[in-house]
Amino acid sequence: MTDKEKVQKVAKQTRWIWKNLLLGVAFVLVLGILAAWSLGIITRHGQVVKTPDFSNLTVPQAKELASHSHVNVKVVDSVFVRRLAGGVVYRQQPKAGSTVKKGRSIFLTINSVVPRKVVMPNLFGYSVTEARSELRNRGLNLGRLNYVKDIATNNVLGQSCEGLEVKAGDLVVSGSVIDLMVGVGSQDNQTTIPKITGMKYVNATDALHERFLNVGKVTFDADIKTYADSMNAVVYKQDPAGADRNLGANVNFFLTLDQTKLPAK
Repeated sequence: MTDKEKVQKVAKQTRWIWKNLLLGVAFVLVLGILAAWSLGIITRHGQVVKTPDFSNLTVPQAKELASHSHVNVKVVDSVFVRRLAGGVVYRQQPKAGSTVKKGRSIFLTINSVVPRKVVMPNLFGYSVTEARSELRNRGLNLGRLNYVKDIATNNVLGQSCEGLEVKAGDLVVSGSVIDLMVGVGSQDNQTTIPKITGMKYVNATDALHERFLNVGKVTFDADIKTYADSMNAVVYKQDPAGADRNLGANVNFFLTLDQTKLPAK
């Protein structure tokens, strides 16, 4: 084989190597793009919506709003609130304003037309977070957190309803407010007050309880006439705001139906 033929053979082999290398790179890129595209379809990547507020809506109204908002609703529980219309949404999960994927199911708790009774659980020794979850699972609501000195911070030491001790196994009306006696040590007794402006009453209460705080004085605007109005009103001012406080401290807030009173974002 001549030198020229040897050079041509090496060049041909080099071109073959580069051609296959480029084809391999192209294949990997195409495979990566297809995988990302498929994953996007499966997970609905980027297809998210804000959860609407279903409070005080009837189930048919909630379903209609859900359809327009690209989510689904499921009624999973009921409570009994005397002053609230029967059959309307009392609470939802995830909360209004949460970011969820399209097609996500929003679980609704509605206000029962007829009161029903549930068995009071034994919350002694539970953390406040666990107790709150257990109460909600039973269709009951967390009320005040009354802190007393104890070595176990945020552990439940007692439970009461309307000022009277309620024992595990007692029957209580669904939707009742359960106050807890909770321990607090000499350390780790501080928490940060959350921003609750723009929230409705139930969501504001939940946000305070998540930080181990209590609802203080609640002031309603004069145009809030009915219980349904109070449930639709939003917090436009809170006191105090954004500061550290002791566990169990009160937070006062003011509610309005006038959206113009909300502070600028």
